[in-house]
Amino acid sequence: MILEMKVPSPGESIKEVEIATWLVKDGDYVEKDQAIAEVDSDKATLELPAEASGIITLKAEEGDAVAVGAVVCLIDTDGAKPSGNAKVAEVKPVAEAPKAEVKVEAPTRGAAESSVAKAAPAPTSYAANTPSPAAKKILDEKNIQPSDIVGTGKDGRITKEDAVSAIPSMGTPTGGNRGSSRTKLSMLRRKVAERLVAAKNETAMLTTFNEVNMTPINTVRNEYKDAFKAKHGGLGLGYMSFFTKAVTRALQLYPDVNSMIDGTDKIAYDFCDISVAVSGPKGLMVPVVRSAENLTFRGVEAEIKRLAIRARDGQITVDDMTGGTFTISNGGVFGSMLSTPIINPPQSGILGMHNIIERPIAVNGQVEIHPMMYVALSYDHRIIDGRESVGFLVAVKEALENPVELLMGGDAKKALEL
Repeated sequence: MILEMKVPSPGESIKEVEIATWLVKDGDYVEKDQAIAEVDSDKATLELPAEASGIITLKAEEGDAVAVGAVVCLIDTDGAKPSGNAKVAEVKPVAEAPKAEVKVEAPTRGAAESSVAKAAPAPTSYAANTPSPAAKKILDEKNIQPSDIVGTGKDGRITKEDAVSAIPSMGTPTGGNRGSSRTKLSMLRRKVAERLVAAKNETAMLTTFNEVNMTPINTVRNEYKDAFKAKHGGLGLGYMSFFTKAVTRALQLYPDVNSMIDGTDKIAYDFCDISVAVSGPKGLMVPVVRSAENLTFRGVEAEIKRLAIRARDGQITVDDMTGGTFTISNGGVFGSMLSTPIINPPQSGILGMHNIIERPIAVNGQVEIHPMMYVALSYDHRIIDGRESVGFLVAVKEALENPVELLMGGDAKKALEL
């Protein structure tokens, strides 16, 4: 019996996917539920499991865009499982060079001159090695003598193309590998690019900045992180739980930041679904921490860890990234000092965290050195006014600089469930 495997629908709004990688080869024997391919949608990368055991015949190439419901492979369920050294699909992905990649290596000077010399006619007239006016200008700029190259024009004349491709023997170094490559962007990366451009073009985006003294948070973390880790099964007490709690508090104080525009309507939310930007093997992922305002510090850390692991392992689903009312992006883990994060549409705001640097600041009239972080709020000015945006960011700053009182109800041990 021949079973036709069709592309399942990854989500309600997704009409096509792209075959990112085949994990099996044509003619392999596959087991039921074995992952046979990775497919990219515009929201996530998903694994395609075999629907039955048998011999597989591939009907699509890597890089092909196929419609949801289209047949991508056939499985002959009557095919017997090979024994010995016969072909059996490996469970691990097979690493193959991307078919879309075309690498162009730059020729060495010797090779270039040799090919030019072979293509060039033998000098037979006064025009031999005489540059055209355009070629002469280029050769002068490169400090190359016409006698050092062979012209390929009529009667050996040096053309503009000859001058452009000529490699100078002195001056600016030109050695080394100067190759280039071309690869097709994944469907996910193309969708990210499309959404980022749309966010810039379709919103009135502004960014406001502030700075946070991280000493109070560091004090709490240094005092309780070991006990927190021991109590909660190795779970770390990171900065993201403090920022998430500070953001949910500020969103409740300034609900316009937790709303979005839909045509001529304003949609306001009484819950805080926080999108957290994380870097995965397929690029930027933005999974959502649901109802973050109701989570404890342990709950936030556990959920962020779970989502980060799924992103790292390529297991993030469309449901994991659907929704979200506000986004937090932590560029500080890569060393960013300051940035203007781009809104994640249709949301109206995004908070950018940055690296922590010790800097001198004035404290009660005295100069002291403290670990400081710049924070940035990008917001859609169509729906959020300056008062709300600045007030929101100040509320975040206040909560981070007084975490015990404003985020932990005055009792750090109780808030950390110690």
